[in-house]
Amino acid sequence: MNVRIKLGVVAASVAALALSACGSSSLSGEPGGGTAPSVSVSQNVDLASKLPESIKNAGVIKIGVDASYAPNEFLAGNGKTVQGMDVDLFNAVASKFGVKTEWHPADFGSIINGVNGKKYDMGISSFTINPERMKQVNMVSYFRAGTQWATGQGNPKGIDPDNACGKNIAVQSNTVQETEDLAARQKKCGSNKINILSLKDQSQATAAVVSGKADAMLADSPVIAYAVKQAGGKLEALGDIYEAAPYGYVLPKDETEFAQAIAEALKEIEKDGAYKAALEKWGVEQGAISDFAVNPTP
Repeated sequence: MNVRIKLGVVAASVAALALSACGSSSLSGEPGGGTAPSVSVSQNVDLASKLPESIKNAGVIKIGVDASYAPNEFLAGNGKTVQGMDVDLFNAVASKFGVKTEWHPADFGSIINGVNGKKYDMGISSFTINPERMKQVNMVSYFRAGTQWATGQGNPKGIDPDNACGKNIAVQSNTVQETEDLAARQKKCGSNKINILSLKDQSQATAAVVSGKADAMLADSPVIAYAVKQAGGKLEALGDIYEAAPYGYVLPKDETEFAQAIAEALKEIEKDGAYKAALEKWGVEQGAISDFAVNPTP
């Protein structure tokens, strides 16, 4: 969620969006994974030795994910399988360690606590790296996205992101877009406040704009691009992408060695082409980075 964090996104129709929203709340623990990138990935035994013992013994990395943020992470048509760019990309990383992945759908706002409470080994859900999050967990940078707005086709309400006072604006709760972006805009509105529709997941925010309940929404740039593409002419992007920031994998503070090993695995899959293949599959290659790092300066 670019500057944000979190989740979101869209399906081919409002009905499909609603389906994916329901699924993510009821399928915790359902193993998943989209189609893997076409580039084969070989195990690195040295990296595998740096896995936490619990993961070595299980042969599986348990991942908390908010599966409502297409094309990054969302439910497939069966309502169970988690797919998307983040899934394909980290499945390639996991192959470097010689282990499998298990994707556990969860509310976005609960994932960091789930990681710290050992419910998940890590969290992957388009988490924007920021100082507040890095106080709680280790974060490994792997992608870069900005924030963008979207509105109904033709912008019927005449929305201007720089002057959204008095408008109905949808956003996923607990994302950077809500806690930082809209919060700052709200302070400038005086008595003519933005009516912020804070929704549980991004698919609900998208559906609110499509239905006319909301005048506009804001989310991470790849999420907006995918939503517009899938909405069948009912949405359009509004304004430029701004405040680009890195996404980070979320790991416990006491798993620094594992975090550093993940950064090394990312470098290896970049060299062998699997990193690029995963991004190109979902049309988000513009967010590629090469400076993979643990707790980078945002």
